[in-house]
Amino acid sequence: MLCARHVFRCFKWLERAGDCITGAAGPYFVGLAVILQAIGAASFFTVIQPSLPLRWLTTPPCVLIALNLFTHYYYVCKVPPGFVQDEVLQPGSGLLWASPSQRTSAGVRWSNRGIVLLTAGTTACRRCGLMRPERAHHCRICGRCVIKYDHHCPGINQCVGLNNERHFVLFMAYLVLSTFFLSMLGYSQALEAVGLTYSNNWPYMVPQLAYVLTYMLSVVICIAVFIMLCWHLWGVSRGETTVEAQDHEVYKRIAKDRGDNFVNSFDLG
Repeated sequence: MLCARHVFRCFKWLERAGDCITGAAGPYFVGLAVILQAIGAASFFTVIQPSLPLRWLTTPPCVLIALNLFTHYYYVCKVPPGFVQDEVLQPGSGLLWASPSQRTSAGVRWSNRGIVLLTAGTTACRRCGLMRPERAHHCRICGRCVIKYDHHCPGINQCVGLNNERHFVLFMAYLVLSTFFLSMLGYSQALEAVGLTYSNNWPYMVPQLAYVLTYMLSVVICIAVFIMLCWHLWGVSRGETTVEAQDHEVYKRIAKDRGDNFVNSFDLG
């Protein structure tokens, strides 16, 4: 029993050390991500884009994907995730904002046959003591409670929550698109850079070694981020976050043992 207690304390210490390291290294991860995105864009537009057919037709979509990639990464890093004690963000009034709905009855209409609706409750956080609504969780790295907390991402140096989740998902989508096109369209240049072709001429500004490393990293990132994107889109379709997906599995087992069925009330079908 004493040995198990020491092991538990050791794991808790490792957990706190990992949180401290993750929080301290966050700005460096952001800087690294910016550098990698810039190198990838430079490799594409200086090596691959000049060799594309119908450049007047293929260049605008490539530029649009790159702009969306950089823009959503900027927003996912700068938009707060939605802390409990922060003010609620209000919609803008510019031309790019949708006009407010004029309907008198908002929301989704349900049939109340066999359904018991309960009012949303608030609970006190055991770590910071704040009263928080449902779906809010405490982030150990940020030290604050986040509304609709999904996870803490070191690559953006903050949490993914209610306010920046859409930017996070869109950033992953455009990252998959950009790395996919770089991997598919830059295949012949990669073979040329490693010397597997008969041409020894490399007339591009990007060094051959830098392009080969960028291409290999692009292939790996495309596969890895595509799996993450599918997971998040699956969670969005089910109305649950990464934390809730783990909690709901536990709730389902408890409900099954009781002879009941667990239903996610935030899943709109």
